[in-house]
Amino acid sequence: MKLTSFGEIMLRLQPNNSNRIIQSTNFDVQYGGAESNVAVSLSLLGDQTSYVTKLPDNLLGNAALYRLRGLGVDTTQIVRGGNRLGIYFFESGASVRNTNVIYDRKNSAFSTSLITDYDWSIILKDTDYFYVSGITPAISTELQHIVLEAVAYCQKKGIIVIYDANYRGKMWSTQEAQSFSRKIMPFVSICFAHDEDFESSFGIPAFNGDMTNGISQKEQFETAITQLTKQYPNVQIFGSVLRNIYSVESSEWMALLFENNTFFESSKYKIHVLEGVAAGDAFSAGLMHGLIHHYAPQQQLDFAIANSVNKLTVHGDFNLASEKEIMSLIHSNSSTMNR
Repeated sequence: MKLTSFGEIMLRLQPNNSNRIIQSTNFDVQYGGAESNVAVSLSLLGDQTSYVTKLPDNLLGNAALYRLRGLGVDTTQIVRGGNRLGIYFFESGASVRNTNVIYDRKNSAFSTSLITDYDWSIILKDTDYFYVSGITPAISTELQHIVLEAVAYCQKKGIIVIYDANYRGKMWSTQEAQSFSRKIMPFVSICFAHDEDFESSFGIPAFNGDMTNGISQKEQFETAITQLTKQYPNVQIFGSVLRNIYSVESSEWMALLFENNTFFESSKYKIHVLEGVAAGDAFSAGLMHGLIHHYAPQQQLDFAIANSVNKLTVHGDFNLASEKEIMSLIHSNSSTMNR
């Protein structure tokens, strides 16, 4: 089974030693982006993945491509062209100071993608799953058309579409996100939306905005998920991460899964967070790993949340973890909960 993901990978620049950007003279260089994060995580879990994007034909584009290739991701369908690689600056938070992200992605190679850049009949010829997040259509109107063309092709060929309604308020409005959701959701079989993303993406209340008290709102999430899946009966699987975030470093995590018209609930993890980025991508990858390997729904969810919280212990966008490590984490948390 093979998963192909489509989105933008960016150069990630982070101040050294947890400094603020304003005081920094040196930056750590890494690469990341939601869909690439999913592809890498699945590849390291032992699954077959392909990543599709558009990279400039220069040394920075090459470096991003080689990084993906070195982590086992198929890069043969990556399009080359455009003038620059998108950049984002990642400033780690601490205690009461929140983590901050600054995008510098305007006119990036991927943002200038044209619908003629991607021949889905070739790109998806041996794919079982197609994965995209809400970040990609937020980049440009043309990319919205490209994504919709891709999912229409998937529907025609029986390829399962996965949509993570990853909302970014710095990139588009809730009205724009909800308008696009209405267009893509009829093609989606597997969907993800986490706490603050749900209402922004779908216009359905599920979360009151209190990040210190997300887990106690699981009944509201179940109601919202039920409402959404009735609206789009083609959605067979829906996953949501719920969190109690007490500070940048301290939080509790759990997740819900709707599958086979039944809700499943994970155990809780109390986490000391090293870096709070891309854990939602790791959740998606973990659940897909479970589906690919025919885990039962509860096992899918347990693996997904463990993969997600593991990412909180890893610097950078990519979740550098093997299946064995995630299984060990599940066992360890289960043993702790049973004491």
